[in-house]
Amino acid sequence: MTEQPSSTITGVRQEHDSLGDREVPADAYWGISTMRAVENFPVSGRSIGSLRSLLWGLGAVKYAAARANESLGLLEPVRSEAIQRASREVMDGLLDGEFVVDTIQGGAGTSTNMNANEVIANRALELMGHEKGDYAVLHPIDDVNRSQSTNDVYPTAIKIALQQELTDLCSEHSRLSEAFEAKAVEFAGIIEVGRTQLQDAVPMSMGQEFGAFAETLREDRNRLLELLPHLRESNLGATAIGTGITAPPGYREAVMIELNAVTGLQLVSATNLVEATGDTGVFMLVSGVLKRAAVKLSKICNDLRLLSSGPQTGFAEIFLPAVQAGSSIMPGKVNPVIPEMVNQVAFRVVGADATVTMGVEAGQLQLNAFEPVIADALLESIAWLKVACRQLRTHCVDGIRANTQVLQERMLESISVVTGLAPLIGYAAAAELAKEALASNRGIADLVIERGLLDRQSMKIALSARSMAGLGELAEVPRLQ
Repeated sequence: MTEQPSSTITGVRQEHDSLGDREVPADAYWGISTMRAVENFPVSGRSIGSLRSLLWGLGAVKYAAARANESLGLLEPVRSEAIQRASREVMDGLLDGEFVVDTIQGGAGTSTNMNANEVIANRALELMGHEKGDYAVLHPIDDVNRSQSTNDVYPTAIKIALQQELTDLCSEHSRLSEAFEAKAVEFAGIIEVGRTQLQDAVPMSMGQEFGAFAETLREDRNRLLELLPHLRESNLGATAIGTGITAPPGYREAVMIELNAVTGLQLVSATNLVEATGDTGVFMLVSGVLKRAAVKLSKICNDLRLLSSGPQTGFAEIFLPAVQAGSSIMPGKVNPVIPEMVNQVAFRVVGADATVTMGVEAGQLQLNAFEPVIADALLESIAWLKVACRQLRTHCVDGIRANTQVLQERMLESISVVTGLAPLIGYAAAAELAKEALASNRGIADLVIERGLLDRQSMKIALSARSMAGLGELAEVPRLQ
């Protein structure tokens, strides 16, 4: 059973860095570098402790590094074991509250890495029976950060986090797609008028419309899954700029073996560590696919809002579940709040993509200093999209109902079926029929019979909405008189 971290000591302890001495709360696992970062970057109000998957990735990297350093004789077993135990606690979320640095920070992630080094070092000291801050016994940099640099630790942790989060997002995408597919089956026999440019087009089934929603989500899930291999490349062992300075021979290979063992991932070492350290293009690739998924999801929600508009003066072809009152002044008003929420998530993801793009572009020479804002934008986008997919499924799609009365009335009144006559009587003649039907408020079928253009049986076949929708004939379809 894991010994729980202690936080009962009060007072302060003295710590020292290259800038001088500072007093740190005695019960804090973080130290002087973290304190300076907290003072320097009070930006978003969101600490890295809120990024669970990133901390899991950081803990995994520190765990793997300790084992690799021990195997190479660079770290004594007792220190390595303590670092491993503390790193595991980071992975397990037992120390999230100690990661207090803001997600937005200068220094290419150095503050995040130092926050991790200090927390792991002080927890390891505690596990060894020593006081926090007793760095002569175990040091945040010399021991926890041995053979490492922020510049290979931080991007590797980000990539591990993104793989976790994208896998979870794909699961939510799949569930949402399945919900739309279930509605496609439920609505398979319901005919409606399809629309292009918001104008009546040709008949289709509502099942086809919802099946298309399901398919577009499946496509986006597949694009998201295709990102995972691109995130498996790690520059761990590159240290500062890719030359591997301070990392001994054999470390690069050893740490990758240990990292794969602890994460269960299939990470590979980059072919060119200098390139891998300076290039952050993979993050722009991830962001672009997230933007695509968000925009297409938003388009689906636009359709749901249009189809449910009304209830008396809009399309009113589907009913969305009523989840809350819609107005503080208009009694009985109910709004499509779930699709609206998803729209706003999409807007945020599109904005995050611009942030990621600028962050990637701003990299200079051998390092990109803007990975903190890139990571924050990507992880937030994924987190919001996961919630959006889940809420849309459980609070909206699962409860959608078709307004069959309105749909049947519109199909019987619609001139959209005239398209089915074009192959038989020609486009121009069909267009004239449509114009006359609109002007006279008469049905297409009556005009066809009146003009003797087709016999009644041929007309029924030509004007069958189900046939035009590619569904064949069923007895319950409204028939022409």
